Amino acid sequence: MITLFILITLRSDIISLVRVMKTNAMRILDSKKIKYQVHDYTNTNAISGLEVAHVLNENPKQVFKTLVVQGKSKNYYVCVIPVTKQLDLKIVAKFLNEKSVDMIKEKELLPLTGYVHGGCSPFGMKKSFLTIVDETANDFDTVMVSGGKVGLQIELNMKEACQSFGFQIVKF
Repeated sequence: MITLFILITLRSDIISLVRVMKTNAMRILDSKKIKYQVHDYTNTNAISGLEVAHVLNENPKQVFKTLVVQGKSKNYYVCVIPVTKQLDLKIVAKFLNEKSVDMIKEKELLPLTGYVHGGCSPFGMKKSFLTIVDETANDFDTVMVSGGKVGLQIELNMKEACQSFGFQIVKF
């Protein structure tokens, strides 16, 4: 069992040391030698991506969510977009050369990816899926995505991650 200790600043005047278990997403990033920083918000009431950005005092355009869709072909795809945006399914379908795509049902997420709603990371899923990332990730040195567990975010250089994992950057 691997544990990781991270320093978390909840407010500028309070610093705490928190013990965090490494998630599958972290182990995969470690294996590819991709640097990341873990941000923990488990002791907050944040649920939505915008709330997460707020409690972590981050630019919401820099905090990304991971969404899984299924095409008419029955193939699954992963879309990584800022929490400030809504996924345009028609644009995604056109990019993927699918007649149409739909969001998968929440109950399908865990068996398909190994992750639960609110803790779905684009890294370390049970299977590899074609993953597309919103081009606005290139606007920042680092962005945040789920760390693979509700309450954890991973901050990393998405350009480096896309190159390493073969993710495609697209304009949504």
